[in-house]
Amino acid sequence: MNINEFDYDLNQDLIAQTPLSDRSASKLMIVKRDSMDLEHKHFKDIVDYLHKGDVLVLNDTKVIPARLIGEKEDTKAHIELLLLKDLGSDTWECLAKPQKRLHMGTIVSFGEGKLKAQVLEILDEGIVHVKLLYVGILLEILDELGTMPLPPYIHEQLKDQDRYQTVYAKNAGSAAAPTAGLHFTKELLKKLEDKGVIVKYVTLHVGLGTFRPVMEENVLDHKMHTEFYIMNKDTADALNLAKEEGRRIIAVGTTSCRTLETVAHNNNGKFVACSGNTSIFIYPGYEFKGINGLITNFHLPKSTLVMLVSAFASKDIIMHAYSEAQRLGYRFFSFGDAMFIC
Repeated sequence: MNINEFDYDLNQDLIAQTPLSDRSASKLMIVKRDSMDLEHKHFKDIVDYLHKGDVLVLNDTKVIPARLIGEKEDTKAHIELLLLKDLGSDTWECLAKPQKRLHMGTIVSFGEGKLKAQVLEILDEGIVHVKLLYVGILLEILDELGTMPLPPYIHEQLKDQDRYQTVYAKNAGSAAAPTAGLHFTKELLKKLEDKGVIVKYVTLHVGLGTFRPVMEENVLDHKMHTEFYIMNKDTADALNLAKEEGRRIIAVGTTSCRTLETVAHNNNGKFVACSGNTSIFIYPGYEFKGINGLITNFHLPKSTLVMLVSAFASKDIIMHAYSEAQRLGYRFFSFGDAMFIC
């Protein structure tokens, strides 16, 4: 499978730089898994496409202000760290810029020493492992010293930090937002619940690998990033009952999808309360065991996310949908519009 099969030309003007003031006013494309026919709605119309008894699964991860600008204690050289993954015991996997200025044992200071990072290990592609040194509560320190780590294709300043956070964000730990969920408002979720849609949550902490294009020519040579997930018993029980009764399971975002598919594949199609790291790689030919529908944004060319949605519908249907989205002026990527694949 060649990576160029998942490439497409994108008009750069269609990359959304700022979020809409009304989350649910985004465009919504309805994509059928067995048809080239498309419908064009607004996100608030999702109420008409979800049915009583459907289980809607959202990722309740919370983005932390993970971007830190500091300086080396010895030379005062400026260093940027992006906290990607909590490895436990205050050890973090980070993206460092410029990595070449760091060595084993280097200490980087932030906020006049309120937070320090000591380099423990230097890996490939700008990745380092650091030990964070501080007094107090880390999340409070990050709120003071850090900034929201927007994707590299967004060049505008974000005026309201909460707009890169879902309204149901709860469990802190992500370096990026689960962006399909950004379209939901509390009012919209209440409308869905009033209709009889069952809303449940999983947690998957989103890392940088989500945004990285696949560099290998052969898709199967790509090494997938790992991300930490949690599924609780309440969600697992609701999902198992829905499967038994033939009701739909709708994942909100590729992160929820990857969590559900990981758990279902690890447990012969069943859902269980569990947590762990997933590096599941979903591409055409994959057999879905967990979901019947997917709400998602429009993704980067050559990304693993384009492969995932191409596996759920088909590559031809997805490329047709992307082409029509451009023709009709849909907004792409994190702050862009959405599609419901059903």
